[in-house]
Amino acid sequence: MEICVFPGTFNPIHNAHLKMAEYALDKYNFDKIIFIPSYIPPHKNINPQLAEHRYKMVELAISDNPKFEISDIEYNCEGKSYSIITVKKIIEQYNLKTRLNFIIGTDAFEKIDTWCQAEELKELVHFIVFPRGKNNIENITEGWDYELTDMEYINISSTEIREGINLQIGNKVEEYIKNNGLYKI
Repeated sequence: MEICVFPGTFNPIHNAHLKMAEYALDKYNFDKIIFIPSYIPPHKNINPQLAEHRYKMVELAISDNPKFEISDIEYNCEGKSYSIITVKKIIEQYNLKTRLNFIIGTDAFEKIDTWCQAEELKELVHFIVFPRGKNNIENITEGWDYELTDMEYINISSTEIREGINLQIGNKVEEYIKNNGLYKI
């Protein structure tokens, strides 16, 4: 089975996230994309009380695509979500014999060398890197197994969504946000 993980903060999940996952499904013919909302991302300052809401919003956003799944692997750890731990658990869970496919944006990938146990992560993951504005990843290539996709950059910002500026989210997620009084929507 060819799987690909899509870890992220998803604060909130938006249309660009879904388009990236759909692109990966089509281009790489994966059997499924596993969305993994973080509990507490180590590189971001985020309210842990939003973890349950972020998880539920991802669940709602992907519910119409049978090839999209959600994993509670990071949500259940109730601590900082380190990719190395998640990757090892997914590899074990699916008994993978090859590198794990991993969707990431250039904004996160340009900082990959600062991630927990980055050297070990290099050996376990094939990164599928999506453009996010004007990020520079040319200096990161040493030792990392990755490919930069040719998907056109979609300018959607979770920050703008939280501030009510740009609502590029699905109807189910928007309704959830409004019903739970999240953000400034």
